[in-house]
Amino acid sequence: MAKELKEMTKRADNYSQWYNDLVVKADLAEQSAVRGCMVIKPYGYAIWEKMQHQLDQMFKETGAQNAYFPLLIPKSFLSREAEHVEGFAKECAVVTHYRLRAKEDKSGVEVDPAAKLEEELIVRPTSETIIWNTYKNWIHSWRDLPLMCNQWCNVMRWEMRTRPFLRTSEFLWQEGHTAHATREEAEEEAKKMLKVYAKFAEEWMAVPVVQGVKSETERFAGALDTYTIEAMMQDGKALQSGTSHFLGQNFAKAFEVTYLNKENKPEYVWATSWGVSTRLIGALIMTHSDDNGLVLPPRLAPIQVVIVPISKGDDLKHITERLTPVIDELRKADISVKYDDSDNKRPGFKFADYELKGVPVRLVMGARDLENGTIEVMRRDTLEKETRPIEGIVEYVEQLLEDIQKNIFEKAKAYRDARIYECDNYEEFKERVKDGGFFLCHWDGTAETEARIKEETQATIRCVPFGVEQTPGVDMVTGKPSKARVIIARSY
Repeated sequence: MAKELKEMTKRADNYSQWYNDLVVKADLAEQSAVRGCMVIKPYGYAIWEKMQHQLDQMFKETGAQNAYFPLLIPKSFLSREAEHVEGFAKECAVVTHYRLRAKEDKSGVEVDPAAKLEEELIVRPTSETIIWNTYKNWIHSWRDLPLMCNQWCNVMRWEMRTRPFLRTSEFLWQEGHTAHATREEAEEEAKKMLKVYAKFAEEWMAVPVVQGVKSETERFAGALDTYTIEAMMQDGKALQSGTSHFLGQNFAKAFEVTYLNKENKPEYVWATSWGVSTRLIGALIMTHSDDNGLVLPPRLAPIQVVIVPISKGDDLKHITERLTPVIDELRKADISVKYDDSDNKRPGFKFADYELKGVPVRLVMGARDLENGTIEVMRRDTLEKETRPIEGIVEYVEQLLEDIQKNIFEKAKAYRDARIYECDNYEEFKERVKDGGFFLCHWDGTAETEARIKEETQATIRCVPFGVEQTPGVDMVTGKPSKARVIIARSY
């Protein structure tokens, strides 16, 4: 394990390589035989399951229900909403045939040319089209509204440059799709779901986020407005961590989804969609982790407490007997515990391995601890150790987990807040943005200025932030009038 950690790149040396190393060495994921796709390993998937469980509960509290829609979408569906097809056309994987056959020389298989589909099918890059084609059969009158469905699934977007969790050709996500009687209801729903994502990011992931609305250039293809949560990674770059879209009536009109209102007159429904993906695992890694490995927030850690006995023979038997009621009490408190009494690894290896995997609390007991009625406690976020009485240790650990959750959020928030800058000088901005950070800058609202900033600095407008007192000003690039400051940053 010392060799594993020695081979892991330091953050200060190469942040991107440190991230890639950590994903592999912490047993989260690995590259697959399919280009651009990853294998999510059990430990990585356990984090996703905890995320999924909590988010699913939060969605259902808003009235959403889970459903499932087909993986394959007729090509003609994507043609119905012009902005949508333009936004995803370059990323689509296309199914053209439905059968293989053995080669004549028996050397393998080939596509059977006689099995060509009459209409090609698209492996879903997102599900608006197939879902709205379905909704027209479900929605008839105002009594059928609102209709709020969510699905947990995978999607495929053919990416040229990939990085585990952050950007892969296939990834896991959830996508909510809602239909409403009025514009006001739909806009309220889109904003409400953004708040759900922000609450999850801050209270469960311990990741502070900025909420805001995207510029027209950056919004979702086919949306009237895209709301976003933006997180800052330890290298100062932004990571879009969740989006919620007000779709207006675009998809309702494209798929003829109407309802009879209370006056018995037909109207098009109003729509939203919203989603987060396994990209959140990337956010978790890059916000909190260090050169020793992962630092996981207790609320999402697959193992919250690991207990390592250091003894053999009768001593181990007595330690286990003493710790069994502690383990039982921890589990009754809904704390996930691993008792590692395996004899095929040295204690030092175990310690480094659990640090690498980000287990929030480690308890260690040896023969002397047993004799003294004590236990060693180490917290992963600060690597601080202390010796505590075994009596009362369950209550202490419960509080410690809450303290760790709070501490890593406050640490990440302090880091982010210290790197949010107001900037009114373009030359200054071009120099400072290289070192990362969120820059609050006046923008004249034009796509031309936005494109120039991106081309010259590799930074993009992340959002018009909510909760920032806005006053008119002057665009730092063009000198033209500006109504508001936007957040500009380099991003993943």
